[in-house]
Amino acid sequence: MFFNYDIIIVGAGHSGCEAASAAANMGSKVLLITMDMTKIAQMSCNPAMGGIAKGQIIREIDALGGFSGIVTDNSMIQFRMLNKSKGPAMWSPRAQCDRTKFTVEWRKILEDNFNIDLWQDTVKELIFDGSKSKVIGVKTISDVSFFAKAVILTTGTFGNGLMHIGRIKLKGGRISEYASYGISDQLNDVGFRVGRMKTGTPARIDSRTINFNKLIEQKGDECGGKFSYLTNKDIQTNFSCFITYTNSQTHRVIERGFKDSPLYNGTINSIGPRYCPSIEDKIVTFASKESHQLFLEPEGENTVEFYINGFSSSLPWNIQYEALRTIDGLENVKIFRPGYAIEYDFYPPDQLESTLETRMIGNLYFAGQINGTTGYEEAGGQGLVAGINAHLKINSKEPFILSRDEAYIGVLIDDLVTKGVDEPYRMFTSRAEYRLLLRQDNADERLTERSYNIGLASAERYSKYRKKQELKNKIINYLRQTSIEPSRVNSLLNSKNTSLIKQKTKLFELILRPQLSIRDFVSGFDIFSKENDFFSDYLSEILESVEIEIKYNGYFEREKLIAEKLKRLELVEINNNINFNEIKSISTEARQKLNRIKPKTIGQAARISGVSPSDINVLLAYLGR
Repeated sequence: MFFNYDIIIVGAGHSGCEAASAAANMGSKVLLITMDMTKIAQMSCNPAMGGIAKGQIIREIDALGGFSGIVTDNSMIQFRMLNKSKGPAMWSPRAQCDRTKFTVEWRKILEDNFNIDLWQDTVKELIFDGSKSKVIGVKTISDVSFFAKAVILTTGTFGNGLMHIGRIKLKGGRISEYASYGISDQLNDVGFRVGRMKTGTPARIDSRTINFNKLIEQKGDECGGKFSYLTNKDIQTNFSCFITYTNSQTHRVIERGFKDSPLYNGTINSIGPRYCPSIEDKIVTFASKESHQLFLEPEGENTVEFYINGFSSSLPWNIQYEALRTIDGLENVKIFRPGYAIEYDFYPPDQLESTLETRMIGNLYFAGQINGTTGYEEAGGQGLVAGINAHLKINSKEPFILSRDEAYIGVLIDDLVTKGVDEPYRMFTSRAEYRLLLRQDNADERLTERSYNIGLASAERYSKYRKKQELKNKIINYLRQTSIEPSRVNSLLNSKNTSLIKQKTKLFELILRPQLSIRDFVSGFDIFSKENDFFSDYLSEILESVEIEIKYNGYFEREKLIAEKLKRLELVEINNNINFNEIKSISTEARQKLNRIKPKTIGQAARISGVSPSDINVLLAYLGR
């Protein structure tokens, strides 16, 4: 029947789109409900995907069979690999996207999937079974009821959303879009903790009124790049971003607006993102700084609209406008709309299982910003995992849980459910203790086979992954077995300022030298026979992976050993029925948090803030370990 589904997803942002696609591609019949079908996967803030640690998440989503990487590649207007001057664990891909095309590409993917139905409406309440222990459907403001075996909430900033521009308050989840009401009150009534968070966005400006001669141009990587493992070749782009700076005059104008700023006049009390502060926060927190860097980013190929990264604000519109006109290159700038802050409801994520199912209501999943995170990438990763697990559960299969040494997505979810959040959560490489293992170049090696085994990653994706691994191993073996004469290589060594060789030397040993790259041996030395189109298409990707493995393998192996040792704690299970209040040797704070979070293993318990190593030792003794 039309009104009965396997899974219903509420909200078609980045999280909802990945959840719908994952569940549908695994075989579930899915209904995706969105308030506006023209805003699917809308890039509500900056028109970019990836960045530090976030780029790794997009590649993990792609390796698992998600679509954020493919959509990014299909809408990309600039690509940069960040942190190339550092080690490979820190390399992070980032792309500027055409905002409009990004939405169009996502909609194509959803509409091409016959397991997905779309419904434009607003959900006002969840439908529970008689005992209120399980969700069985949703009801919309149009008074239409849909029923399903599982429901995933991915409502983003729309839950009781309230926007601020100076003293002006506007109800909504995004500028010119209605907020949603009802679900938070309902969940609060059944016992969920509900909190408030804040985020913000800057003004959008007209590039026809920018003096680019005064700005610093920031081009993309000359060789281009890509996110998806299914994209055959690096994508060449020619759009630039631009850099400028605030100044003391800018700061004085902004300070004049503080009396009307909702951040400083007591209007906003909710928690904002520490690592993406408003311009007001910046000039207060860093009062000694005379300027702050701003990035001007194009919104697309066929628009004059630009985004000002670094100038998020909830000041009155006229203060924003006046302040912008004090900045080099923006003296005559016109704005399309001012920036604003938005407050919205979230549910502290320590109320969730590692599958992202809620502990209180069966078959109800939360993903994205309602879990206290910020960012398209973090949302997409959660949506993918929620979609996978909802499908697996309703089909009585084992849950899919990524460990901290398998994926940044695993780190993200484990942090959320064990530590909770006290501010909007943003992923950084520093949050991952095994970041040498969780690189952007090896996401397919870590995750594609696991995804294929549960029925998500396609046969095409798995076949390409296997072929890539086969060629990679073939190259490594060739380099280990092949020696080269001094006469053939010493001129190269001399040009690279590294010591000459006096006898035949394995190519593998030469590539270990920091001054040399595997690419030094591709041209001029007939090492690689281009057997087929696949090798030609994926040459750059394979060579990068081979070189990283050769140069850093010792570090990787050491980190694997550490991860395996610590993983033993993950094998020590904790009975869900333990009453931690009875274990008096554990601190009061630890007892309270252990009772609330109910960790599944000793390893998970050890990561809970407030649970000390001595508490863990007591627990191990209590468990007879």
